Amino acid sequence: MTADVTDPRRGELVERLRTDLTGFTVDAVNELLGPVAQAALGREQSLPARLAVARRLDEPLAALIAVFVLGLEVPARQLAAAVPSTGLDALAELGLVTRAGHDSGDPVRALVDLRPYATVDSLGPADWWLASDLSEVSTGQPLSEDHVLGVGGASLTLARSTIRRPTGRVLDLGTGCGIQALHAARHAKHVVATDISARALHLAQLNWELNQASGTIEGRRGSLLEPVTGEFFDQVVSNPPFVITPRSTPAAAFEYRDGGLVGDDLVRRLVESIGSVLAPGGVAQFLGNWEGRRGEGWTDRVTSWLEASGLDGWVVQREWQDPAEYAETWIRDSGQHLGKDADELYASWLDDFASRGVEGVGFGLITLRRPVSGEPRLRVVEERRSGPGLPWGDEVIATLERQDWLAGHDDDALLAAMLKVAADVTEERHHLPGAEDPTAILLRQGGGAGRVVQAGTALTGFVGASSGDIPVGRLIAALASLLEVDVQALRAELLSDVRNLVRDGLLEPTD
Repeated sequence: MTADVTDPRRGELVERLRTDLTGFTVDAVNELLGPVAQAALGREQSLPARLAVARRLDEPLAALIAVFVLGLEVPARQLAAAVPSTGLDALAELGLVTRAGHDSGDPVRALVDLRPYATVDSLGPADWWLASDLSEVSTGQPLSEDHVLGVGGASLTLARSTIRRPTGRVLDLGTGCGIQALHAARHAKHVVATDISARALHLAQLNWELNQASGTIEGRRGSLLEPVTGEFFDQVVSNPPFVITPRSTPAAAFEYRDGGLVGDDLVRRLVESIGSVLAPGGVAQFLGNWEGRRGEGWTDRVTSWLEASGLDGWVVQREWQDPAEYAETWIRDSGQHLGKDADELYASWLDDFASRGVEGVGFGLITLRRPVSGEPRLRVVEERRSGPGLPWGDEVIATLERQDWLAGHDDDALLAAMLKVAADVTEERHHLPGAEDPTAILLRQGGGAGRVVQAGTALTGFVGASSGDIPVGRLIAALASLLEVDVQALRAELLSDVRNLVRDGLLEPTD
């Protein structure tokens, strides 16, 4: 019998398990497996890791890795030695293992994947344990429809990019195994975590308890915004089920990745409706896919969503796949390439994309903010496949704050303001051999979002002279005189570029 959240013994069992897992850390696992086995696991090849632990199963750490990371059966006595405080009966009561018998040599196997997790976000390092469902690498079988995913690349991207400032109420929409809610609990007074999957909420609750965050996090079951209708949040984070899935093929659908809508409608609806739960000044950040269709590029498509939202919006596309690449990615993701029907799934995806004229699918991060007052001011839709990576949470909030500064400065106020070049900005000049004048001048941002801006002669001169003690208008007038051009024409040319450089952090106000 599995101990549910109302069982008075559950807290004691989880506390005992926490004690037994003390040495079960990312560093310890990596050291035992070694770099070769660890790298192979990253390629979904478990044999080197299985060989590494097979020789050391009498060691508690090796037994934990074998059972909970690799999904192997081990004799009961070896796992029991690794969890002396908890015991095998309590592990079974918590729904973590199943036993073939009660003799010391009878095999025990895991019902879930349980492993250490370590990361660094804007608040510093975090070390937790996370339970999720066993992968197809461990089971050798395609995933079940209600599979609960562990921490993957998308989860890490969102965690890294989320704003981490002290706040009141946070909504984690589509919590899955609960990882984003754990991050949010470090800086929020209260977190509401929702999911349509009962199994996901069950495992998430265990993770919150195991990592001593359950007092801050409240789980609710339901689809998208239904569980929080009429409520308001200071922050929303979401790694939603954004995968574009053919509706004609039920075998392609999994709760953790498919929202049950056609094409990219789930992400569109989320963009257009999230403002209904955002408090004034509240920020939503989530991942998504969007289609680029024949006659409608992805930027036009996503921009129309932002306009319908009534919110400030910043969308960064990080990846782009053609329809075949996209189908292959998600067939591999679920382990369905192991089955005989993979070609039929592949064809279903391609037919689905062809029916809407889809030429490619983008992936990236969406940031939305409900203005405190007035109309939305921020509309940035951009592609960033290179550089240091997606903006950190601090850079996201800094961009919003810089946009607020710009909104408070019309052209006359901007001309009177004084700006300086950010300390991380460098200039690159590219010349053809023997040429005196450069063919390209690049302004490169070392931090922030790692932007690279191609600048003309006038903008380069303006940035170079921005020392923080001369008003923008006087600098433009001096440049006009130096370049022998009309000052009004130069002002019209430069002001928009200057605003963009301030918004992106290459120029900083000194007032």
